[in-house]
Amino acid sequence: MGCACLALSGAMAQAPTIQQDFDAAVALDEKGDPATALAAWEKLEARTKPGSRSRGLMLVRKSSALFRLKRADEAVQAVRAGLALLPKSDASLAEDRWRGYLQLGGVAANAIDYASADEAYLAAEQAAPDVGTRLSALLAFVETAVFVDPDAAAAALGRIDALVAGQPLDKIARALVARRHALLLLNRGDFAGAQTYAMDAVKQLGGLTERTDTRDVSARSDVAIAALLAGKSDVARRYMAMTGAGRLGNATFDPAVQMTPPDCGGEAGLKPADMAVVEFSIADDGTVFAVSPIYAAGGGAVAMEFARAARNWSWTPEQVKSLPPFFRANARVEIRCSTSFERPSIGKLLDGETRAWFATKGLDVPPETRGGDAAAAPRQRAALAAAEAKAGPNALAVLPAMFALAGNSVVGREESHVLLGRGRAIAEANGAPPLVRLAFDMRERLSGTSDSWRGGVFRRVMTPMLAEPAYAADPSARAAVRLLLADNERRLDSDRSRALLQQVATDAALPANDPMRVGALIRLASAE
Repeated sequence: MGCACLALSGAMAQAPTIQQDFDAAVALDEKGDPATALAAWEKLEARTKPGSRSRGLMLVRKSSALFRLKRADEAVQAVRAGLALLPKSDASLAEDRWRGYLQLGGVAANAIDYASADEAYLAAEQAAPDVGTRLSALLAFVETAVFVDPDAAAAALGRIDALVAGQPLDKIARALVARRHALLLLNRGDFAGAQTYAMDAVKQLGGLTERTDTRDVSARSDVAIAALLAGKSDVARRYMAMTGAGRLGNATFDPAVQMTPPDCGGEAGLKPADMAVVEFSIADDGTVFAVSPIYAAGGGAVAMEFARAARNWSWTPEQVKSLPPFFRANARVEIRCSTSFERPSIGKLLDGETRAWFATKGLDVPPETRGGDAAAAPRQRAALAAAEAKAGPNALAVLPAMFALAGNSVVGREESHVLLGRGRAIAEANGAPPLVRLAFDMRERLSGTSDSWRGGVFRRVMTPMLAEPAYAADPSARAAVRLLLADNERRLDSDRSRALLQQVATDAALPANDPMRVGALIRLASAE
């Protein structure tokens, strides 16, 4: 008995403490081993009391591993649950709250959901316990806000300048600040100002020397883009030549096996004159990551649409091996939309049906916003609040204001999801026709996931709607769902896309001149 007790005592003495397990999990995170790190965080989570602050810390920490394992929705759920257990009143938890909001911003930015990213980064700024953490949140905010709310980006840059004034900032950080200024000015059309800031970033990084890393490449490329747009082609050529372009040697930058530009028209309303420069990295398996727009002629919505297109490109393993790692780590391309197939927008058609139904109910139809969503959002929120106060939160009268706010590009995904769910319920309760219900329903479902852009997710979310009686029994609604699926499948599975289009084109229940049938025929003709 004595020997058994001694053995047990020795085993207990050797058991790692929670702090030791925590340090080990942090080390795994830093090592870049997300699967093992996740297992470590989940082991720690099990050792903490449900509802405790310690449990909240573990949930926030494990979200990073979930995200790197491409489990974005679970990462968001973990962060949200963790933050709920970390009260603002406890200053000792400020850094962990900052970390959680920064993680939420990163997930949203990866999905090119810049409105949600902006919300999270602003929350991270508020939670930040010191200059360094606040600066990192603000720099992240500016990078996404430039394409959603340039005025907010400019205000944040003002806060950055005030924050770093007199601070012993290292040159890499100062270069980042200069590059954010350049990014905003570039996309506001102040090319000379953008060039000045971009040149300052190059200077902070050591100047125009033969030494080149990915930071140098990006900063020098910024100068080249700004100079080219400002008509200074000699400067542009000199800086572009110093981005490391010569490192390809006798090789070429092999185009991806899936490197199709987006079509003109479509849901984003892209025009032939629209153009964007997009930056991305290529992983060992040929997939694209770290996608971000740098400049767009056409505005922020155009920039994000081109970035979404680049996110779905891919290279074969053989192509990846032939690409120098230096270029895979930091590639930039100019993208324009394809004029070979300008498809009518199904989303805009559904919006038109919804507005027409509002009019039949005697409801004031909110005007369409064309740009300026950031300025429109406060008015739309006020209109919704006024309608709710007057008629009640579930009244038909609130639906137009709810519809307008949910469709505003600066409203984050999670808020839009709630608004669309409420809107769908109100529309159904008031006998809305299938196309109007579909306008709310499909967007509610797609906004329910943070990675609807990933291959197969759109199909998984939308396909069940074809069998649901509300849509299956209505020729226009089932045609709309098929067209949306066909557009998504066009680059993933062309045979399936064509089959869906044929089903719409040959649906005898649709009149010959029905917009859905015409849309299908246009798409089929362009595929020949």
